[in-house]
Amino acid sequence: MLTIAVFPNRGKKESQSVLQRVIKFFAAKDVRLILPAEEAVFFGYPALGVDNFAEQAVDIGLSIGGDGTLLGVCRRLYDRNIPVCGINIGTFGFLADIELAELEEKLCKILQGEYSIEKRLILACQIKREGKEIFLGHAVNDAVITTNGPARMIRLGIQLSGYRVSDYKADGLIIATPTGSTAYSLSAGGPIVHPEVKALIVTPICPHTFNVRPMVVDHSEKVQVDFLNETQEMLLTLDGQKSVKLTPDDEVIIQQGGHPVKIVKFADKNYYQTVRTKFLGE
Repeated sequence: MLTIAVFPNRGKKESQSVLQRVIKFFAAKDVRLILPAEEAVFFGYPALGVDNFAEQAVDIGLSIGGDGTLLGVCRRLYDRNIPVCGINIGTFGFLADIELAELEEKLCKILQGEYSIEKRLILACQIKREGKEIFLGHAVNDAVITTNGPARMIRLGIQLSGYRVSDYKADGLIIATPTGSTAYSLSAGGPIVHPEVKALIVTPICPHTFNVRPMVVDHSEKVQVDFLNETQEMLLTLDGQKSVKLTPDDEVIIQQGGHPVKIVKFADKNYYQTVRTKFLGE
């Protein structure tokens, strides 16, 4: 029996009707549907809720929301190496592969195993304070360093695999995966990088100099960031969802995670077609 864990976004009103469609589709199938206990109660399906979610054997995670919802589920299931498939009810839907008009068709393909699993590079983000690790988190799209408060430029120093590459002033810094190259990094002037490319993208946010440009570096590089003569508090934000406060004496180390995150994709979806459709509206 296939076990599917469903993660509906509680902040989107469409989640209720989409969840109903998912439950109805799988009702007569040899499938066990489960929801985290809080979501199950919130949406009115307490019988599907499980309290000991971390102990449940799960084959696929199914997110209902936008790309942000899918990113959060990916991070949640990352340590358990469970693939995630996204149902898009957001405004953009670059990563979530199922549109509402094709919902039942794609759920059928999941049952029949007619899908592939793309392994996407994930970032492991470490904060060291006085030489000791105080935080370790993961990001599928990007890790962003900015000030915590009024917009002010900060002075950053960057090392790649132990070699100091640059010191510069900017409004912040983005370290993105190829998956995240079409997100904040792109808006800040970074390149679009195919998700199968093994690389990291280092993109400054509004650098206050002409000689600093985005860099694409090998996936094996370790990006170390420190702060030069800074007094204000800063933030490290993962996938635009989880933020951690930084002090001027902290060191941030970002590198690829120990194993990739798994995202379910279907054969009728092409990356370049998606780029064209989502960005140009064609």
